[in-house]
Amino acid sequence: MSLQERREREQVQRRRLIISTARELAEAEGWGAVTTRRLAQQIEWSQPVLYKHFKAKEDIVQAVALEGFDELAEALGEACRTEATPAAGLRELAQAYLRFATDNPTVYEAMFTLPVGLDFGVVDTPEPLVAAFAELREAIAPLAGDRDLDSLSELLWGALHGLVALAHSGRLRPGHEVTRLQLLVDQLSADADDLAQR
Repeated sequence: MSLQERREREQVQRRRLIISTARELAEAEGWGAVTTRRLAQQIEWSQPVLYKHFKAKEDIVQAVALEGFDELAEALGEACRTEATPAAGLRELAQAYLRFATDNPTVYEAMFTLPVGLDFGVVDTPEPLVAAFAELREAIAPLAGDRDLDSLSELLWGALHGLVALAHSGRLRPGHEVTRLQLLVDQLSADADDLAQR
């Protein structure tokens, strides 16, 4: 291994350590506790060493969010590919989304609540965001019929995110998660003729 390759590997490892330490600290104490000074203390580096990898806290939070989108895309992909019908696949995907948000509240907050400068639906949308949205799109595509697939995918995403946000803030009745999820799947999997008859 060349000296350059070793340095690049060490850079990646240091960056990875900063991200994982920020994530652990945020999970333990919230994002307010994550500062560059605190991270430097936790890792036992000086702040200037930390700044070689990330210019500001927002850049670290953005890295955590991007990592979260990678993890979400993987969880969604695994969930819906094993089901026999498109509606069952959509239900599994929706459950996986809600489970991810529940199991990773701090990462989810970085992904969707904190200002991290990640834009969806633009030319330079980062790949992890594109991949996560693609999983939503793929799950609902067989159920779209003649409806606009991207808009239907955004509706699915908005509904799931709304359920997460309302549940997190205690605004939904406990014990009705399965019913709400089934109603959502039923509505999104209904074809246009079914909707017209309602």
